[in-house]
Amino acid sequence: MPVAASAIYFLNLRGDVLINRLYRDDVGGNMVDAFRMHIMQTKELGTCPVRQIGGCSFFYMRISNVYIVIVVSSNANVACAFKFVVEAVALLKSYFGGAFDEDAIRNNFVLIYELLDEIMDFGYPQNLSPEILKLYITQEGVRSPFSSKPTDKPVPNATLQVTGAVGWRREGLVYKKNEVFLDIVESVNLLMSSKGSVLRCDVTGKILMKCFLSGMPDLKLGLNDKIGLEKESEIKSRPTKSGKTIELDDVTFHQCVNLTRFNSEKTVSFVPPDGEFELMKYRITEGVNLPFRVLPTIKELGRTRMEVNVKVKSVFGAKMFALGVVIKIPVPKQTAKTSLQVTSGRAKYNASMDCLMWKIRKFPGQTESTLSAEVELISTIAEKKSWTRPPIQMEFQVPMFTASGLRVRFLKVWEKSGYNTVEWVRYITKAGSYEIRC
Repeated sequence: MPVAASAIYFLNLRGDVLINRLYRDDVGGNMVDAFRMHIMQTKELGTCPVRQIGGCSFFYMRISNVYIVIVVSSNANVACAFKFVVEAVALLKSYFGGAFDEDAIRNNFVLIYELLDEIMDFGYPQNLSPEILKLYITQEGVRSPFSSKPTDKPVPNATLQVTGAVGWRREGLVYKKNEVFLDIVESVNLLMSSKGSVLRCDVTGKILMKCFLSGMPDLKLGLNDKIGLEKESEIKSRPTKSGKTIELDDVTFHQCVNLTRFNSEKTVSFVPPDGEFELMKYRITEGVNLPFRVLPTIKELGRTRMEVNVKVKSVFGAKMFALGVVIKIPVPKQTAKTSLQVTSGRAKYNASMDCLMWKIRKFPGQTESTLSAEVELISTIAEKKSWTRPPIQMEFQVPMFTASGLRVRFLKVWEKSGYNTVEWVRYITKAGSYEIRC
């Protein structure tokens, strides 16, 4: 269920109430005294943001020098409560010119009370969009002298914006050239053994969009995910010919996505916000296409010498290339001298990070590069401790490649005026935590 907050309090660091609002009559007005006595005075503020006292739950968060406390008497959704606090603070900052502290609250009592009445009704969160609320709460807050006053554009049909279902997009947008930019950005997280076996691997990705479309368009996005293609094959009663399918895990959508249509038709349809936004996030744990394979060989020759050989192979297509490839090969702290040879790029010893830094500006696909190094160590009188051998770390960026295999099958734009649009799609794969044990 939603929050169903009974009251919300704004306190300073001393525990004084700056402003409060009671939404329900199931808690007493002295509940803030219980919070001050049992939490603030016992110095347990940093232990847990959720506490239960006397049959009531307290959700609290510190922003700058202000504590925001939500009091509930029932079993409420904690994540929703903290999400409400974060968005409420962002709303107040938009009115205060970017500042949110004790002084900003003291200077804007009337405005805050008005906003608290709008953003929560009988303890349930309502519309917290600054763009929509500023259409009919036009009062300006007392701004910090260092904040810049934003230029608010006049918006037509304010009533439709407030009461309609599309609160994230205003009407009347007109562009000379209607364009949609779509970026699929993925991060590969890998832990590989020294023998080349994968110990842990997953891909976290997000779909970023930048829309410059006139009117109120309706977009439909098709991906090669397993659920969507299975539903499509059922509708068409014939197998799909879209090639490899993937199974998305932990999918999270932007609020503009029509979840009812997604559950019934398994298609991502939405009315996009204007400008740049994050359409969805996902994670994939199976069928990951690794862009690189690293084969290290490290030999310790006595107490004063080491031989290091690292071979890096690019597994992606021959027509692709990786940019900004950096391989960090760890060496012991007592390293005195290194002799390096590489087949491509440049390498050097970085004493501050205790590693060999190998940089390759452009790494073509279906190729391999090798680093060979002789490392001289300082001989110490003290008993030598065994070297723990930290993993090799790698950084890279591969354009037009997805480790998950995710692909955009189609991106359709429908608007009642029927204008033509230009769609741009780009794929980028980066290294999240790409580590190889040596």
